[in-house]
Amino acid sequence: MKDVQLLEPLFEFSSACAGCGETPYLRLLTQLFGDRMVVANATGCSSIYGGNLPTTPWSTNSAGRGPTWNNSLFEDNAEFGFGMRVALDKREEMAQELLSSIDDIPEKDRQMILEASQDSQDAIDAQRVRVANLKSQLASLDTASAKQLLPLVDALVRKSLWIIGGDGWAYDIGFGGLDHVLASGRNVNVLVVDTEVYSNTGGQASKATSLGAVAKFAAGGKATPKKDLGMIAVGYGYVYVAQVAMGANDNQLIKALQEAESYDGPSLVIAYSHCIAHGIDMVKGLEQQSLATKTGYWPLYRFDPRLADAGSNPFQLDSKPPAMPLSGYIYNENRYNILRKTAPEIAARFLKESQTQVNAKWDRYERLANQPSSAQEESGPSKAPSHGRGPGGLPPQSAPGESRVKPKLPPTLPGGPKSAH
Repeated sequence: MKDVQLLEPLFEFSSACAGCGETPYLRLLTQLFGDRMVVANATGCSSIYGGNLPTTPWSTNSAGRGPTWNNSLFEDNAEFGFGMRVALDKREEMAQELLSSIDDIPEKDRQMILEASQDSQDAIDAQRVRVANLKSQLASLDTASAKQLLPLVDALVRKSLWIIGGDGWAYDIGFGGLDHVLASGRNVNVLVVDTEVYSNTGGQASKATSLGAVAKFAAGGKATPKKDLGMIAVGYGYVYVAQVAMGANDNQLIKALQEAESYDGPSLVIAYSHCIAHGIDMVKGLEQQSLATKTGYWPLYRFDPRLADAGSNPFQLDSKPPAMPLSGYIYNENRYNILRKTAPEIAARFLKESQTQVNAKWDRYERLANQPSSAQEESGPSKAPSHGRGPGGLPPQSAPGESRVKPKLPPTLPGGPKSAH
């Protein structure tokens, strides 16, 4: 984390609430990938502080590069981002095909561009130099293919697509679209800044709101537990999934973002975001994040399908067993305290039920993390989605002679049932 702070942020001076738990994640994303980010943003807090025109916190570096940001409706942001992915892939495919057809470009130069890995910042910077040289060569050519390629040539530099929104979008109103996009197998990165409540519209309860928390439409405490969005995505087997909290483990957060971005397939990162709607001293937001993990309420984990390909357990539990009772976390927040004052018996019952659920969830995660890698082979991998035709009949992007979106063999959960495919 201390080294990352030396990187230039391309998200600055937002109009979010003082101490907002969402904005540090966006700032960090821009430090890691900002000069090539394409962002599909769901309506919510992130659209208010992200596009509060005529100002914007999204910035550019000295080279004029920065995140490309656009906002969509609350209910269709995942599909909005998926459309961006299809468009980026198609532009790159067209650029590759045109470049392959131009004999006036030396074969060595063409192949270096077409076969560039672009799997690190240094590799991407090297590709930018090659593409800049290609532009100069194309400008001197008077052919139809060269003129067609010139406006598309920047598509040969890899972009980092991020679909960003809150829990109201991801858990509730936009969940169907999110599920569809994750299931597609396409290379999209999803960041959910989870405040466990509809923060931007007044603090209504969402499916991310926890058992016993008081919110609008849950004045007597929410009577059902929080939806486990991460485990729903893990069930696909071929989706990279991470649950993170900056205040609990910042290095695990950086590792998860880097792994998610490098994964050639769908990824989902769920980030604990403290909020003024929690009724806390916002100066202590990161401390609350840490307590959420120490009590076992917010376990940190990563599920990386690539580990299964190497014969290892793809599920990695990154936090320690609960070291303190749940009450040490929740009763620092008014959303729980208010019920303890107005209906102490109900609050006590909710606390007991919540503690039981926290313990059960930890045991379940721990069993997944401790399964031997041989269990992966015994259960057998399920098949990845066919990329012969994409969702809606869309063909995948393909480089000359090979598929750009390569089929992967997604693992089943360790010890899970054998695939029916």
